[in-house]
Formats: sequence, C-alpha cells, structure tokens
Amino acid sequence: MDEEYDVIVLGTGLKECICNTRHLLYGERRLYAESLARFQGGSPYIYPLYGLGELPQAFARLSAVYGGTYMLNKPECKVEFDGSGKAIGVTSAGETAKCKKVVCDPSYLSDKVKKVGKVARAVCIMSHPIPDTNDAHSVQIILPQKQLGRKSDMYLFCCSYAHNVAPKGKYIAFVSAEAETDNPEEELKPGIELLGPIDEIFYHSYDTYVPTNKQEEDNCFISGTYDATTHFESTVVDVLEMYTKITGKTLDLSVDLSAASATAEK
Repeated sequence: MDEEYDVIVLGTGLKECICNTRHLLYGERRLYAESLARFQGGSPYIYPLYGLGELPQAFARLSAVYGGTYMLNKPECKVEFDGSGKAIGVTSAGETAKCKKVVCDPSYLSDKVKKVGKVARAVCIMSHPIPDTNDAHSVQIILPQKQLGRKSDMYLFCCSYAHNVAPKGKYIAFVSAEAETDNPEEELKPGIELLGPIDEIFYHSYDTYVPTNKQEEDNCFISGTYDATTHFESTVVDVLEMYTKITGKTLDLSVDLSAASATAEK
C-alpha cells in the first residue's frame, strides 16, 4: 500500500475516542469562546455556590422582579382542564391558581409522557480530590462508550467545599450513566474506580420520560426528565425549545465576540 494519509486510526476504540473529541471540540470551542466573552471573570464556566438549589431561587427572585407570583412547598399539585382538554389552572390544598399555560416536568402529567430509559447515578463523599486531576476542586469527565463496552457514555462530575456544598476538606463526586442493566453498582464501577478512596457512597436510579402530548391542543408544556449527562447541555437545549414553543420566539443567547472583546479591552 503506497498511498499517503494524513491520519491512520487503528482500532474502533481509538476511532471512537478521536471522533467523539473532534465532535466535542468543534461545538465546544465556540461555546467556550462565547462563554469566555460573556463574563469578565477570566473563566467561561459558571457554577452556583451552595449547590444547584440556587438556580430555582434565582428564578424565583427574577420572577418576582417581573411581577410573577411564586408559591413554595405546595403539596399534591393537580393540573385542571376545561371541557375541551385545555389546561386552565393548577389546584393545591383546595386552592386553584388560574392560568393559560402550564409548564411542568413529567411527574405532574404522567398520562401525557412515555418512558424512554433509565438513569443510574452514584453520589460519593470523599476527603480528597480525584486522583490525577492536579488537585482540582471541580472536574468534569466523560468516559466514551466504546472504551467501556457500553451503548452510551458515562459521566463524572466532582465539586467540593470550595463551592460551599460540603464541609471543609470534603469533595462530592457524581457518576451517572444510562442504565443498561439492572445492576447500577456494577454498571457505574468504571467511573467510581477513578475516584480513589470513598468515605460514603449512595446509589440512585430513576426512569426517564419525554412528553407525548400536543401542546397546541392542551396548553401543557412538559420538559424531559434529566438525563445522565452532568453538564446540563441537553437540559438547556430542552429549555430553549420549550421557550420557543411557549412564546413562538427564539431566544438568542449568542455573543458578538468582536464586540465583547472590544469591551473587555476598554
């Protein structure tokens, strides 16, 4: 064979790893650049202190600024429909809040969703950073499916006391994947083995659902269940698509990189 090639890839595992990396780099490079230009803190990444519970709190505060009403800790919420099948409100504890549209997750309207899979997740408490990560306080690792002999990737995320989510000196790691067997402990083992010594570990699995309803007919806008990914990109895509369906508009979050760069230089 006398032909010359720029690259020769031997083995499907290496090919999968390279293709996966190229795909990520192409899209992530633009996302990285836009995110870096959005804030002047020197980092493209954002993560709330005190955990993800800060996100709904931020929504509640912003909602109040724009005149929204926020009701906390309401039990057994039931969506109410009129005779034509359109959502008209939500009832909880004998009180009904009237509305024109309902936005919810699959647990509120189980008859309008279908099961599409299952997620296995492990939460690990540690007294050290993940080995071979330069003692990083936050880490995001994706294990390619071919390297694990799986049908889907495995995800690993770690945060620490630096984010005010754990006591001083403690780290919290999450290992998650789409469940392909009935043994989540064995399934998540490749990711857990990367963590080193673990103080305590908790396993959890749950079914995932997607909506099957027609929003234009019932005015119900249902999100998909959180999947196995730990970077929330699929969740953001779902939210943006729901925004378009609800408002009829496209939310533009892109950044003018040249303008942002000029602003940073001033």
